[in-house]
Amino acid sequence: MVSKFLVHANEDFVGVATYDIKKGEEVEGVFLSNGQKTSVKAIEDISLGHKIALRDIKNGDKILEYSEPVGKATKDIKKGEHVHIHNIKTMRWE
Repeated sequence: MVSKFLVHANEDFVGVATYDIKKGEEVEGVFLSNGQKTSVKAIEDISLGHKIALRDIKNGDKILEYSEPVGKATKDIKKGEHVHIHNIKTMRWE
C-alpha cells in the first residue's frame, strides 16, 4: 500500500495528503519522526497538500501539527474528515 499522507510528529492531530484521497478510501500514512505507519478511512475527498483528521476533534480543541497548535476547531471534526479553513481558525490574535 502506498502511503498517501505524512504525519510530522507523533502528537499531531492531522496528516498532510501527499496524494489526492477519495471519500471512503482507507489510506495509510507514515510518521516522519520514526517511519511508523498508521491508517485512516477518509470520510471526504482530501486534496493533495490538505490535512486529514487522524482522530475525532471537538469544537474548541487546539489542533496540533508539528507538535504545535496550528489553529482551533470551529466545530466537531470526525476522524478522516478534511481539516481546513471551513472547520479551523487561527489562534494568532487570541
